[in-house]
Amino acid sequence: MPTVTTTGPEPDPPDPDRIEQLVDRHRTLGLEPGLAYGIVHDGRLVHAGGRGYRRQATPGTGVSGASGASGTSGGWEGDVPGPGTVFRIASMTKSFTAATVLLLRDEGLLRLDDEVTRYVPEVASVRPPTDDAPALTLRSLLTMTAGFPTDDPWGDRQQDLPDGDFARLLVSGLSFAWTPGVAFEYSNLGYALLGRVITAAAGEPYADVVRRRLLEPLGMTSTGFTEAVAPEGPGGRPDLATGHRWGPYGWEVEPLAAYGAFAPMGGLFSTVTDLARWVGGLSGAFPPRDGEAPGEHPLRRASRREMQLPHLGLAPLVAWTSVSAPPTVRGAAYGFGLVVERDPTVGTLVCHSGGYPGFGSHMRWHPASGLGVVVLGNATYTPAVRLGASIMDALLTGWRPPPGSTGPLAAPAACLATSSGSTADATAVARRQVEQLIVRWDDVLAHRLFSANVDLDEPLTRRRAKVEALRTTLGPLAPDDDAPVMSASPAHVSWWMRGPRGRLRVEIRLSPELPPRVQSLLLVPVPDPEGAHRRAAAQVIARLGHDDPRWPADLPLRLPLDEVEATRRLRAASAWTGTASLGDVVASDGEREATYRVRGVRADLLLTLTTDPRAEAPAQAAAVEDIVFVPAP
Repeated sequence: MPTVTTTGPEPDPPDPDRIEQLVDRHRTLGLEPGLAYGIVHDGRLVHAGGRGYRRQATPGTGVSGASGASGTSGGWEGDVPGPGTVFRIASMTKSFTAATVLLLRDEGLLRLDDEVTRYVPEVASVRPPTDDAPALTLRSLLTMTAGFPTDDPWGDRQQDLPDGDFARLLVSGLSFAWTPGVAFEYSNLGYALLGRVITAAAGEPYADVVRRRLLEPLGMTSTGFTEAVAPEGPGGRPDLATGHRWGPYGWEVEPLAAYGAFAPMGGLFSTVTDLARWVGGLSGAFPPRDGEAPGEHPLRRASRREMQLPHLGLAPLVAWTSVSAPPTVRGAAYGFGLVVERDPTVGTLVCHSGGYPGFGSHMRWHPASGLGVVVLGNATYTPAVRLGASIMDALLTGWRPPPGSTGPLAAPAACLATSSGSTADATAVARRQVEQLIVRWDDVLAHRLFSANVDLDEPLTRRRAKVEALRTTLGPLAPDDDAPVMSASPAHVSWWMRGPRGRLRVEIRLSPELPPRVQSLLLVPVPDPEGAHRRAAAQVIARLGHDDPRWPADLPLRLPLDEVEATRRLRAASAWTGTASLGDVVASDGEREATYRVRGVRADLLLTLTTDPRAEAPAQAAAVEDIVFVPAP
């Protein structure tokens, strides 16, 4: 468990032991073979470390698990990743693309309100969804308000698309989720277009512009668009993390995609050490002040602050741990290649994540204190944000802004809009076709329905086997017409199917191609819990709405839950719901833990009930180990 602590002032109040505990706890989840992380304070990397392994000794062996020790063991090799290990950083690349656009703007080579067609003539072939739609501008691409549908994971598989093929894709037309200018929707395609804009405006290839104008002046010597930037590591091999994905037999090596037309949205490789410079430079743009020295940063302070301003409000971020404790609520907005959060206690946080075949990453910082965090992992869509956010929260424990201070950024405003266009019709058709596949798989239909990335992300043969296994587990499946249908965008839909032994949550998202195709398919089985488990849940819900709800005397408890705490949670839930009934199961492992919708006369809740499978409980109900109530969405 090696850790590197660099010289420099100790941030107030980072506790290295506390950080190491958080990293160790994250590693128990087994979400990636290896990771590297670092803490930034006042522009310097002050604490860094790593866990796990950089690569497999025998690629494709499918070895499951990885310990935190260095060396070779069980199919893995190489030292623990560290601050100098090169990872692909995926969508964190977008902040570099946005910064390069602003550099060119500051030099007078482009304007943010220029139409995209001025630099990418092929976009003239793209027909907007409505006649009254405004022209696509560089600003709409930067803020992700161009109207394109979210294109994870389709866009991730376009990384190595040749420029000529990208031009032909544009000429063939694009689909829209929204009329441009009315709503935010995350778009890799938009940032790929910005790469072409940069090439046209600067008169040289995008990658060369970024390297010459940003990376080299900042001394980011291990950052670039190919793995060749990796320095020599132990044993004379490149200090490079190999990407992995989880397969039927454990971790499998994920091949690296080459540089291509979509590199501006996610193609950079970098290290914790180099990204500490990047985070420090962005955080150091605050507060506004006199005395900007020549060469302090290739992008002037005002433009760096502009990247971190809330240009478009997003839905608030609400995190509930229990109804008996207040939620954490943060405002959220998108800047230029960065997300801006507003916390009511500590003020503004700026961040961006990266998710990519083989890798996951996250960076976030708190401009008011100068604290920042970088986390890099070598597994597909590693939820690095989970570890990065927990480290930042720990760093900011007890931190408060100075008296009278409102923080460096204004609170973002919310902005919601509706859509027009025909993408929703295509989504409805795709939903019916996916249901057909689930009821009875058809290879011809699957190849016609899914975009190319779907088979690359998980082979269709595996997907077919999973669907057939689901039918065995849950029984014959049919649409559940009584369940809610959820949609975050006209190009997205989530719904339920039901079988005799449980339910299946289905979620699809369409690509920005024309015609659109299904770029992601998520199937979440929810097997019916054992009868004793559901009877225990029914006993708990029957107590809600009473004048003085208490834990049922005939329902046994197991530590760490005791009767005093269980009764307190019941009373809190009862205050929300009033009299209530037990609804559908929305998540379940089929045995020990299940989450039920609780339908109350005043409000709905979700009840997650955990039973102890080792306990000898009465036949009528299971022994309860934990209960958690949270507000239902």
